[in-house]
Amino acid sequence: MNYIIGAFKPACNISIAFTDGKNRKQVPMKKENGQMVMVPLFQSQENISGKISIEPALGKKVEHNGIKIELLGQIEMYFDKGNFYDFTSLVRELDVPGDIYEKKTYPFEFSTVEMPYETYSGVNVRLRYVLKVTVSRGYAGSIVEYQDFMVRNYSPPPSINNSIKMEVGIEDCLHIEFEYNKSKYHLKDVIIGKIYFLLVRIKIKNMDLEIRRRESTGSGANTHVETETLAKFELMDGAPVRGESIPIRLFLSPYELTPTHRNINNKFSVKYYLNLVLVDEEDRRYFKQQEITIYRLAETT
Repeated sequence: MNYIIGAFKPACNISIAFTDGKNRKQVPMKKENGQMVMVPLFQSQENISGKISIEPALGKKVEHNGIKIELLGQIEMYFDKGNFYDFTSLVRELDVPGDIYEKKTYPFEFSTVEMPYETYSGVNVRLRYVLKVTVSRGYAGSIVEYQDFMVRNYSPPPSINNSIKMEVGIEDCLHIEFEYNKSKYHLKDVIIGKIYFLLVRIKIKNMDLEIRRRESTGSGANTHVETETLAKFELMDGAPVRGESIPIRLFLSPYELTPTHRNINNKFSVKYYLNLVLVDEEDRRYFKQQEITIYRLAETT
């Protein structure tokens, strides 16, 4: 019986260690099974290096047809689960065919790696970066080990950041003007604005400001759109009067936002909207939606 159990054990143990693993910032990442793990954080153009250790099980030798490490950037659509689209693929051959009798260590390095997109995990799509080590074996089946890492890319503050001014109205019933201080916000920013009531002839019961995320995946007839309301902020409870102005001050840091992603490799987009919702006393709802851009500002230490 023990012999049968041993037959299904991998012939060797593979471990992947990053050169600066102890000093590099670690961030939480949700695995496919929902479990949270800590992974190292990188940004585009960084060197990714480390060591691979391969240790045969129970003193056995490992016959192989070569050992390689790949750095992969992949997009996976959840409606096409298991099929990964590789937008980045780099390979380093670590060893020629041969036998391993005892623990062996191989250094690896990928220099100034172009990682243009951020790690993203959404409703219908995920974008991930992974190191993949393959010990190629013919009849016995290859042994593969994966190591995830996260990529975040930072943007400088935009040189032009216009305010948003809009009017919303129902003829002869309601006329509102609203203004947000800018159209582009970083992840820890504050939305500051004002709402002016120029004409009020319907009885408004309450007014909310929502932050919505819209994720679009696929293209053409196969486009899937998911909209999530991430935040709901009550601006007013009760009826406004003509000439009244209501201030807006909404902090973004408590919410789990990502930067805006526009047409990532023709596979998906993630956009954010400010949605103004007015409800009258007959529970009729009036909406006005405006797209905003979210970016990641470099963190100061």
